[in-house]
Amino acid sequence: MSVIIELADLDAEEFTSLIEAHKALMLETTPPESSHALLIDGLKTPQMTVWEMRENGLLIGCGALKALSDGKSGEIKSMHTVAQFRKGGLGQRMLSHIIAEARARYYTRLLLETGSQDTFYPARKLYERAGFTYRGPFEGYVDDPHSVFMELALG
Repeated sequence: MSVIIELADLDAEEFTSLIEAHKALMLETTPPESSHALLIDGLKTPQMTVWEMRENGLLIGCGALKALSDGKSGEIKSMHTVAQFRKGGLGQRMLSHIIAEARARYYTRLLLETGSQDTFYPARKLYERAGFTYRGPFEGYVDDPHSVFMELALG
């Protein structure tokens, strides 16, 4: 498998469609007021770095890292793998890429929000295997029965 992770072209129609599909998927199981998946404009902020994952030129996933206001923490955003490519370790590859980038930026921790529903169980397990632990809300999030918050200490 020839998988490449590189900076995403946020203006490409193909990438925009992937993000729209990701947001739609999140809204299938999460009420709109509890869905924190971003659309393309939310990814085009100076705090955000977004990567795409391709196999033999085919867009198969994405992930993003948001710089948080304390200057030493990052938040994982927009982790998504196209359905037919799931369960092949691609989520782990993107997560490893984001963790390496956070370390290169000398962040002391990585945080994330994901869903509490059963459909998010594989994501939570992925993060647990990487060493993430559960915690409370951070940086503007609030307690929500549809959300789970996690943190990885980097050192």
